[in-house]
Amino acid sequence: MTGPLMPMATGVWLVDNTSLSFSQIAKFCGLHELEVQGIADEQVAINIVGLDPVSNGQLIWKEIERCQNDQKATLQIIIDDVPAKTRSGGARYTPVSKRQDKPDAIAWLLRNHPELTDAQISKVVGTTKPTITAIRDRSHWNMSNIKPVDPVLLGLCKQMELDEVVIKAAPRRAKIEDENTE
Repeated sequence: MTGPLMPMATGVWLVDNTSLSFSQIAKFCGLHELEVQGIADEQVAINIVGLDPVSNGQLIWKEIERCQNDQKATLQIIIDDVPAKTRSGGARYTPVSKRQDKPDAIAWLLRNHPELTDAQISKVVGTTKPTITAIRDRSHWNMSNIKPVDPVLLGLCKQMELDEVVIKAAPRRAKIEDENTE
């Protein structure tokens, strides 16, 4: 990220709370100098509430004061070294509208990737092992209506997540194929 989180709102706050030049605010926020002047003249961003970049962790007061004292200086955003949080492998919420699609996804995975373990399928689709077992042995209560559909197309997982699981299970697939050829 090279600019503030909400540039226009940050610009509003900087115009209202600092003596920075329009040019300095424009460069920091990624706005045009005339937009910043419009903010100051209350012609642009009339209903936008200012967003404090100091409380937001994107600037420190020392940096603002440095630039207020030197009109040629440019504000430097604080870049956080902590990467954005990625979703953990734990349980996740599935909207009600997609829950009925899970058996279709399980059937697709069982048909196209028999090397996947129940735990891997459970993690990718977000289901329980008894549901997987019921579909595998065709004892699921709704078996007559289950049509195998790719879980990525159903929006139950991302292609990258599916690819990772399939790659991890590749040695198991090779073992299964070797047993079938003997």
